[in-house]
Amino acid sequence: MNDALAPGSVIGILGGGQLGRMLSVAASRLGYACHIYEPGAHPPAGHVAAKVTTAPYEDEAALRAFAAAVDVITYEFENVPTSALDLLESLRPIRPNRRALAISQDRIAEKDFLTGIGLTTAPYAAVTTAADLDRALLKIGHPAILKTTRLGYDGKGQARIMDLSKAAPALAAMQGAPAVLEGFIDFSHEVSVIVARGADGSVAAYDPGENVHREGILRTTTVPARLSPSQRSDAVLIAARIANALEYVGVMGVELFVTGAGLVVNEIAPRVHNSGHWTQQGCAVDQFEQHIRAVAGLPLGDGSRFADVVMENLIGDDVLRVPQLLRETDCSLHLYGKGAPRPGRKMGHVNRSQPRR
Repeated sequence: MNDALAPGSVIGILGGGQLGRMLSVAASRLGYACHIYEPGAHPPAGHVAAKVTTAPYEDEAALRAFAAAVDVITYEFENVPTSALDLLESLRPIRPNRRALAISQDRIAEKDFLTGIGLTTAPYAAVTTAADLDRALLKIGHPAILKTTRLGYDGKGQARIMDLSKAAPALAAMQGAPAVLEGFIDFSHEVSVIVARGADGSVAAYDPGENVHREGILRTTTVPARLSPSQRSDAVLIAARIANALEYVGVMGVELFVTGAGLVVNEIAPRVHNSGHWTQQGCAVDQFEQHIRAVAGLPLGDGSRFADVVMENLIGDDVLRVPQLLRETDCSLHLYGKGAPRPGRKMGHVNRSQPRR
């Protein structure tokens, strides 16, 4: 506790979306203020944070002023430019660390890291040219999926190659960006583990949640997931292994495919994660408070679950169901304060909870 941030300290958050919003609420419960740095005007986190800096990540003066106004810096999304991080890191601690961020920003670096610590991923190969893609398809086969190595999320920057006739269009869809070809995994379902690691090296993990995606976007997470006791233990141990290997500080999401041959790591997210929203109604200390505790140097909370929860994302026009949702007795509503709904836009989520069985 000697190195913990004192009450009244300021936590800087890079990014002003819904994750920054919920982090700010959690920080306020622990006596901290949050200062958001966000290039876009009127970010959702700005409704609840103590202060917002609206400036591009290339604005050195704004970055310096932001760093001077905060005690520690964290982030709610991965794609912060390296130049901004270089400057900020010279002025204030950044948690989680830069290595975790760099690895998660590049799909090839991420898979190299994961396989390097003995974990299993989908087969993969780097692709830049048509010749690269031909060699990768020869090695990995098809169906496969071609993804940009950077900046893709929620199904963006991806193209499926179901047969060889789709190879050229898939490469064209990358628009010249470096890419990675990933082989398909024969899996029954996807689960994710939300894991936290404190500055003192302590680790706490939440129960795995079972995820359902549609059109590349997470729709629901159900806890408990369909896992055997040994699979549940393996999932948590894999997540802890990754966090320890990165000397991580904060909350991380680890997505896993459940296969007949064991668990396969899909990807990691070095931040609070959409599939961890269920913890708001399922645990005494949710993922957002856990992250604030970690980056502030406080002891981690107990991640034990006291309820079964189904989290449903409200995508686009789903938000029009709010009046109906508010009448449901087991439903907890979380809206993000965004503008007009549009296809694919996450407007909020609901957690439906029941006592743990």
